[in-house]
Amino acid sequence: MLKHGILGLLNYGSMTGYEINRTFRDSLNYFWKAQTSQIYRELQTLKNNGWATDEVIEQSDRPDKKLFSITDSGRGELLRWLREDNIDLGMRSSLLMKTFFSGERGIDENIAYFTGLAERVSAFQHIFQTQPPQVQQYSQLINDPLRALYWKMTVEYGAMYMQMTIEWAEKCKKELEQIKHEHFTY
Repeated sequence: MLKHGILGLLNYGSMTGYEINRTFRDSLNYFWKAQTSQIYRELQTLKNNGWATDEVIEQSDRPDKKLFSITDSGRGELLRWLREDNIDLGMRSSLLMKTFFSGERGIDENIAYFTGLAERVSAFQHIFQTQPPQVQQYSQLINDPLRALYWKMTVEYGAMYMQMTIEWAEKCKKELEQIKHEHFTY
């Protein structure tokens, strides 16, 4: 999936590895994590598959840089992937895995866990408030308001997901407090 994210970015225009990494960090990283080394490794794979090319740009005052571009074959692969109907709704969530096994901890520890979770997610929510200016900035670079609309939709999903997580954590905490009150108060 990372390769398709990189192809999508290259579809907007040629970029250096540094620019791809920075753009990825400012946009896709909120819902798809990738290390710099993974991005560079994937760029090599894209080249090997004929989906991207690179051009060395000589610079006199800095080290030379590689400018990566999507090929017609790469654009075809991106479109093929976008047209696939099999959306992966399966999830791998350490949060849910921990929650599933939280019966192994004491109720007070779990109440504190869900309290802290709601607080941490609330603190993280500010990131989604900074996204609209970044979406605007990138949409101006490619001058395509329709593409920016889809970016905005992705940011809104992230914000709604964060809000849902906060509400869920608070609900879990209240359920545990109710159980504690009913069964452990004498």
